[in-house]
Amino acid sequence: MKRSQINDIMAEADAFIRSFGFVLPPFAYWTPDEMKARRAEIDGIVSGGMGWDVTDYGQGKFDELGLFLFTLRNGRLSDLQAGGGMCYAEKLLISKKDQISPMHRHYLKAEDIINRGGATMAIELYGSAEDGSFDETAGGTVLCDGIARAFKPGEVLLFQPGESVTLMPGDWHAFWGEGGDVLIGEVSTVNDDETDNWFRAPIGRFAEIDEDVAPTHLLVSDYKTWLS
Repeated sequence: MKRSQINDIMAEADAFIRSFGFVLPPFAYWTPDEMKARRAEIDGIVSGGMGWDVTDYGQGKFDELGLFLFTLRNGRLSDLQAGGGMCYAEKLLISKKDQISPMHRHYLKAEDIINRGGATMAIELYGSAEDGSFDETAGGTVLCDGIARAFKPGEVLLFQPGESVTLMPGDWHAFWGEGGDVLIGEVSTVNDDETDNWFRAPIGRFAEIDEDVAPTHLLVSDYKTWLS
């Protein structure tokens, strides 16, 4: 992806989020130079992977296969392993009309995926094989706003604004905006995007960036190179 495209997506996403009454935290609007200047005090942001995330999964077709995310807060894996402390995470996502977030599951993370506003949120679901791999014949059961709902393999569940689904590790899922763009909330256990995503297809989690212009704001995936 070109950095200029990412800058534009960030600006559009911020406007879309604000249209629903949500406001991103102050650090979202810091420039790269401001983040560098305050590096000593933002280890919680950097180590927690909090901030902007725009991905085309390395495939170069963001409008068809991509996702916007902003990690608002993220706990510590050590706390989760110890069974106490900051064991949670929260994100905002924007799934554009017919823009696929590809079929995947998580090894560790359980998550509530919530339609916060906009169009219909569509989620395609499969269960797992005994070894956890994708199984096109496997269905399962999820909680939809706390109510158990069985799904057939490949069934697409539709969620209107205010509705949600709870996905457990092993629930294979892909999602997109049906009929328009959707603002999605994610509340989960500790999030680790570097190691906790198992994609059905051999794709990457983060975008490869063509630095055609300077970044307006840093992506989470920029932290290692820009803030080291």
